[in-house]
Amino acid sequence: MNLHFETRSLATVQRSLAADAKDYPLLPALLSGCPASATEAMQYPLELDYDYGSVRDATFRRGSTWTDWEELLPPRHPRADMPVGGTPLVDVSTLAPAHLADRRILMKDESRNPTWSHKDRLNIFTVSAALFEGAKTIIVASSGNHGVSAAAMAARGGLNCVVLTMPDVSGAFRDMLFGYGAFPVFLKADDRWPAMRALSELPGMYPVSNLTPAHTGHPWGPEGYKTIAYEILADLDGVAPAAIVVPTGYGEMLYGIYKGFREARLLGHIDRLPQLVAVEPAARGPVHHALEQGKMTVTVAPGPTIQLGTATTVNGYRPIAALHESDGLSLLVDDEAAQTAHRRLAGQGLWQEVSSGASLAALDQIEGFETEGPIVLMGCSTGLKEPNEPMQFKASGADLQDLKAVLERDYGFKI
Repeated sequence: MNLHFETRSLATVQRSLAADAKDYPLLPALLSGCPASATEAMQYPLELDYDYGSVRDATFRRGSTWTDWEELLPPRHPRADMPVGGTPLVDVSTLAPAHLADRRILMKDESRNPTWSHKDRLNIFTVSAALFEGAKTIIVASSGNHGVSAAAMAARGGLNCVVLTMPDVSGAFRDMLFGYGAFPVFLKADDRWPAMRALSELPGMYPVSNLTPAHTGHPWGPEGYKTIAYEILADLDGVAPAAIVVPTGYGEMLYGIYKGFREARLLGHIDRLPQLVAVEPAARGPVHHALEQGKMTVTVAPGPTIQLGTATTVNGYRPIAALHESDGLSLLVDDEAAQTAHRRLAGQGLWQEVSSGASLAALDQIEGFETEGPIVLMGCSTGLKEPNEPMQFKASGADLQDLKAVLERDYGFKI
């Protein structure tokens, strides 16, 4: 691979996560998983490996930034220069359940990213790979955050972006796709994957989302999620938290966070991993059911849920590996609990998507953590992008008595 510019990245190969791991060049990205280990039932994803013995500059103390971590990240194309990350840890300890009242609870607010979600960390590197490979157009199948983020990063990099989405996608997502100059195609949910595979056969078309029955995705993308772990360590001045609670769909973010902490331990900066907690909608939860059944991947029925950000029906291998290797937990949260927690977060000034509320709701199911230290909840995306029903209000006059009556009648507000 000729990068055409100087890079501090120490990435060396794509490596399969299969037991008999195989190595492949960094590019082209193997978007259908490891070809040597794939079976009809299971496709193993790949990750990037690095020359860890040559790492010199990486530090995870207070004040560290992405510049300090370039050795541990994929090469970043100069045209993929959107400022991503640096999101805050917000103290929400007052929302802790009674049995965790002595714990510090923090939320990593990913809604502060350029397109208001964690997906920007993934797409900054998938678009870099696309640019290195000479793509003209990227293709993504998405019902929301992934598509919007890919569209923005593609626009920044001078690429076209085709987004295969559904007719009932929220108005905010639709407006953002058109605003970024993307080309949305509205299809039935199950029709998106055949369309993705067909379009990827055309010259210059480059998929940046999954192509396989068992989710594998783009090998470069989850590397971006490692920066969540790096930033948490930096904000905590080099000390690993007790646990990270992660709303989980396909599990790429969960795995990226796990790998970031694993690297920090490998390099001697921490001596333990935080416990990872995967949280899924009770109506679906493929990761949870795969673990219960002792399987690597399962497909579940598409039960109705308002936790749209994590409403997947199939899992990949990454979250299973991350939970096994971090002694993690997998929990299911119903919509009522997620919605209640979502409102409680709003009461702290955090307007998150409902699936992020599930990370707070999950604390009610956890008896405690053996390790001291804060608990970090992942807040993945703003609630502004989710569908909502307009509220109906009665007309009123403008004098003071009428206004007081409106507040009491419509909101139960007592003056």
